[in-house]
Amino acid sequence: MINSTQVSDFALDAYFDTGLFKYLYFIFIVSLYVIIICVNLLLIVVICLNRSLHEPMYLFLCSLFVNELYGSTGLFPFLLLQILSDIHTVSAPFCFLQIFCVYTYGGVEFTNLAVISYDRYLAICCPLQYNAHMTSNKVAMLIAVIWLPPLFGVFVTISFSSSLQLCGNIINQVYCDNYSIIQLACYDTSVNNVYELIAFSLIVFAPMSVIFYTYMRILKVCFSGSKQTRQKAVSTCTPHLASLLNFAFGSCFLILQSRFNMNSVPHMMRIFLSLYFFTCQPLFNPLIYGLNMSKIRIICKSLILCSVR
Repeated sequence: MINSTQVSDFALDAYFDTGLFKYLYFIFIVSLYVIIICVNLLLIVVICLNRSLHEPMYLFLCSLFVNELYGSTGLFPFLLLQILSDIHTVSAPFCFLQIFCVYTYGGVEFTNLAVISYDRYLAICCPLQYNAHMTSNKVAMLIAVIWLPPLFGVFVTISFSSSLQLCGNIINQVYCDNYSIIQLACYDTSVNNVYELIAFSLIVFAPMSVIFYTYMRILKVCFSGSKQTRQKAVSTCTPHLASLLNFAFGSCFLILQSRFNMNSVPHMMRIFLSLYFFTCQPLFNPLIYGLNMSKIRIICKSLILCSVR
């Protein structure tokens, strides 16, 4: 039996020899990572430096873009090293650090989208009381709610996993995954599974309840309100709904990849499904919000024109 203190590293079994194609994959991933950094960083700088954008909605978006940078940085540099390396192993401490980054990224993303939906609900359903409800103290509290519960929940989850006695060290993924490590345990992991279920319920169902409630109220106002109210709701909620659907799509891919046997799916397709969650959302959010939010679009356009001149 191999216990947790003897497992000094994990082998990532999803990688395979691609020959010279690995340099092509490397260039593609580097380009993708650079684009993600540039577009997210641009919008963060635009929101932070322009006082006209220091409104609750844009501050929550800034938090969302910071999380995209955080999640991408937790995966892409590691992925680039593994693509060029012939030995696909990762030390145990770094593996758990990557799990922390990956899981908190997902949790923060979901709670952030829930807070944005609450903000849109107040703006559409209670426009006259919006400023009274969304004070600076409340904005600070909501940003803390976005980040702190997922960080704490994932920290406790990893504390359980890191203390497990393991009977192997092979992870069938291109990055470290907590569920894969639990599957390597030498004894019953019911406690871990129960805690993961509770943490998953809190991180997923609590934000989902907020999103469901707020959109039910928004739809009610749209059906009973004026044409102008409906137009405002559509223009402000469309980017959020698109981001939410893209996130749900990526989450389903991630769950299918980690929880079910997908040996019948081509290997490259399995890798794409596991990486979709960390690539499309960080690219999609800046584009969808940057193109649809007129204030952001105008400021970004002016910055780009000034840099060209």
